[in-house]
Formats: sequence, C-alpha cells, structure tokens
Amino acid sequence: MKKILILCTGNSCRSQIAHGYLNHLTDNSVSVFSAGIEKHGLNLNAVRCMLEDKIDISNHTSNLVDDYLKIKFDFIITVCDNANETCPVFPGESLVKIHQNFIDPTKIKNGEYGDHFIKARNEIKKFIKNFIENYLDK
Repeated sequence: MKKILILCTGNSCRSQIAHGYLNHLTDNSVSVFSAGIEKHGLNLNAVRCMLEDKIDISNHTSNLVDDYLKIKFDFIITVCDNANETCPVFPGESLVKIHQNFIDPTKIKNGEYGDHFIKARNEIKKFIKNFIENYLDK
C-alpha cells in the first residue's frame, strides 16, 4: 500500500482537505497521513466545506510532521510554500515530492466561512484528482 504524507504549515485546513479527498477518491486504498510544520488544530470551516461535498473529516487530528519522520513515504505533497521550504528530509530512495501552493482560506476575512473556503476546496480537489490519475492509476 502506498504511503502519502500531505504537509502544510498548521495541518488545520488545506492539508486536511487534501487528506479527505485522497481517502475518499481512492476508497482508502492508500495510506494517507497529514501533518504540519506546526500544529494549529482542525479548522471547523474546513470540516464544514468538506461536509458540503459529502466528505466528513471531523475525526481528523492535527499532527506535527515530527511524528512521521521515521516513516518511509512513497509521496510527500506540500500544499503551501512554507511547508515546501521547511520540509524535513525523509528516508526513502523512491520518494516523490510534489508541491502545489494553495491559498489559505483561514487567512481571508478573518477566517470566517465564505466562498474562499469553497474555492480552496475545489482547487485542492482538482489537484488531488490529477495526482491520482498521474501517480496512482498507473
């Protein structure tokens, strides 16, 4: 089973959304982890916008990347520039690192819920679908 780490700054929103889509769109056929350089807690607006797409991430936890340093991942996906720049080195000869920066909806309009959450969610969903098609469906 492929192991995938999704890394963000605080593991509260963007990485959690990506984690939810990876689990959902692969029918849990891969082992998905998400973490942050820091731990900010699960953002309730991320949970809300995913529920609108019928995916429940309310049981996710916010984790530190340090918790996963000894795991040999097949893929590391960074979803913000900060995580990409500060990503630690992981073991594994066949490790593939992929970076895509997404807007942080928690930084817009004081973190209030709005279209910016849905926009970020939809962009992440499209990216995850492309990742699955290009890297997992081969």
